Amino acid sequence: MNIVVCVKYVPDAQSDRSFDEADNTTDRAGVEGLLSELDEYAVEEALKLAEAGEGEVTVLTVGPEQAVNALKKALQMGADKAVHISDEAIHGSDAPATSLVLAEAIKKAAGGGTPDLVITGMSSTDGVMGVVPAMVAERLGLPQVTYASELTIDGQAVRIRRDGDVASETIEASLPALVSVTDQINEPRYPSFKGIMAAKKKPVETWTLADLGIDAGQVGLEAAWTRVTAFAKRPPREQGQLVTDEGDGGTKLAEFLSAQKFL
Repeated sequence: MNIVVCVKYVPDAQSDRSFDEADNTTDRAGVEGLLSELDEYAVEEALKLAEAGEGEVTVLTVGPEQAVNALKKALQMGADKAVHISDEAIHGSDAPATSLVLAEAIKKAAGGGTPDLVITGMSSTDGVMGVVPAMVAERLGLPQVTYASELTIDGQAVRIRRDGDVASETIEASLPALVSVTDQINEPRYPSFKGIMAAKKKPVETWTLADLGIDAGQVGLEAAWTRVTAFAKRPPREQGQLVTDEGDGGTKLAEFLSAQKFL
């Protein structure tokens, strides 16, 4: 089984994340980055499927030069090979443009067709939109089964369980297909020393827009349908108000909540 996993390099949530003042895009150069935590579940699920039978896992990402670090983490976990799409013209791309680049890269990685299975995380931890998987599936002409909490392959069909607030659904689609997985589907493995050393010998290809046959005018900030128009840092937290309870603490609390329009 040929499996492609789409992953993303995102700013570390523990760092001081911000936007680039030059164009209001996410600052990815001035902060530490890492493989999106939600994408680790997608990598793990692909590895489990490949290990259960004969399969090959290719991880693919779109991003700046340092985005290769996300691929290295996936290779250390056990993926077989990686593809990095890096081109300055991609900077500032929105979800539709990103889905275009991913779709063309997936086709190229599959030799001009489509892989047996494309797996993604449920969303990225920076944009948190969750729409790119559906857009990629549409561009590839593949059935999409999203938000999987459980995934099984049965012959030429993929079956998932999607857990909602009040019920769970079982959804089935024919292969090839695209599946997005949640953080409930598995427990991602930690790279072993053997995996870290083996990853150094695994192939990592770098492609540009020209390699994918994409016109630079179709992507980037100028082609984006959405963009950040302004941003401001979160104001510092103010010191709280201390109230001494002299028998009227409940009344004072109610008055405070009412003044803040919480009641």
